[in-house]
Amino acid sequence: MSIQYKLIMAESISKDQLKQEQGSFVIIDVREPDEISNGAIENSKNMSLGLAIRNAKKGQIDDLKDKKICVYCASGYRGNIAADELVKAGFSAVNLEGGYMAWTQ
Repeated sequence: MSIQYKLIMAESISKDQLKQEQGSFVIIDVREPDEISNGAIENSKNMSLGLAIRNAKKGQIDDLKDKKICVYCASGYRGNIAADELVKAGFSAVNLEGGYMAWTQ
């Protein structure tokens, strides 16, 4: 008997694409609150990675299920995890390629 895991890789979006379509996304910053002092994308909401996953699993952000979500972290790693978990929970989520570092370049 073998157990198979389904790996869903969330899609990513480039900073240029996000800048063009920024108004059509709810942007969630999954960095820790102390990282925000380095700056943040305008109109983004901070919800650390662990909190975003818990909120999705507990149904506390179900009001976002009918919206397009873009998540980001510092470099893209945590954002990819967050987007993946949100997609598994039924959300339409993408990760900002390269995270906030890419956004500021």
